Amino acid sequence: MTRIVRIALVTLGDPGRLTGGYLYHRRMADRAAQHDARITFVSLPALPFPLPALAAPRVLRYLPPADVLLLDSIAAAFVGPTFAVKAPPLTVAAILHQPPGGIDFGPIRSAVQAALDRLAYRGVRLLLVASESLADELATLGVPRERLRVVPPGRDVAPTTGGGAPLPDLRQGRQAAILGVGNWVERKGIHELLEAFARLPPALATLHLAGDDRADRRYAARVRRLLARPDLSGRVTVHGPVGIETVALLYRAADIFALPSRKEPYGTVYGEAMAAGLPVVGWRAGNLPHLAEDGREGLLAEPGDSAGLTRALEALAKDESRRREMGVAAQKRAEGRPTWDESAGMFFAALREAVRE
Repeated sequence: MTRIVRIALVTLGDPGRLTGGYLYHRRMADRAAQHDARITFVSLPALPFPLPALAAPRVLRYLPPADVLLLDSIAAAFVGPTFAVKAPPLTVAAILHQPPGGIDFGPIRSAVQAALDRLAYRGVRLLLVASESLADELATLGVPRERLRVVPPGRDVAPTTGGGAPLPDLRQGRQAAILGVGNWVERKGIHELLEAFARLPPALATLHLAGDDRADRRYAARVRRLLARPDLSGRVTVHGPVGIETVALLYRAADIFALPSRKEPYGTVYGEAMAAGLPVVGWRAGNLPHLAEDGREGLLAEPGDSAGLTRALEALAKDESRRREMGVAAQKRAEGRPTWDESAGMFFAALREAVRE
């Protein structure tokens, strides 16, 4: 009989949040039993930087029984000082969805956090990373390749409910429906997407935005001021934070996926959209160029080229045959990426290997 591998996953705040990294962990936890494993979430309090570090010694002192401590990159900086004082009494691995220093902060915070992240990873036996591009970045920082394992997110979202129920009419009388899925934080480019979309002919397309519209209240206020402009009135539907079943339905009903994110270590939503047969539009930045080829599975504009982003959206919205052709190519390419079940197999096999070493 195979021994159950007990994993204590140390993260920050509510593990049920609807963001890429948290959803990744939940999907792995849901599949743990199939791989003779069990994941228990252990959360540091979601306090302003660097206050969670003060709680780390207490949290780590009362870990549940475990064979391996799996450190979420979002919590690494807060655990680093504790690890430096006293090494943990069990195998430590890490799951990285972002490089050291994070991707959402200013230069001072990023520099301090990067140093603390590296302190946490110093004694880690194995680092699981979400993409080849992130693995390359870590290797350039001096992390030995033999300590890295790439375990990408799954391409599948979730089965939609309702059997043969009709899809929602996202076009709303226009030629095309454009979908963007991302929380309202600056790096996701929601504001830039709206500016580019506003220049399209009003009768051409409808834009749908799904994601947490309160993730960053200051940024959300900027987005809402833009949405209040007369040239966007009645052309944009804000769905807010929705479950994975609803997201899956939106993918199926849309014609184009668009998200001009500047920093995306993987970009789960791009992979999901491509698997649903949607051409993708975004910046030639982050991991997107590794997922989609410009002119084949989508259209990529140079970062900051707002007019180029508008041209890409307009070209696909006006040409149904072209977007269908790109959608077929996108789906075919996505089929070469793992499903969540396959990713879980890689994930638990790597952790089991780390425990045996």
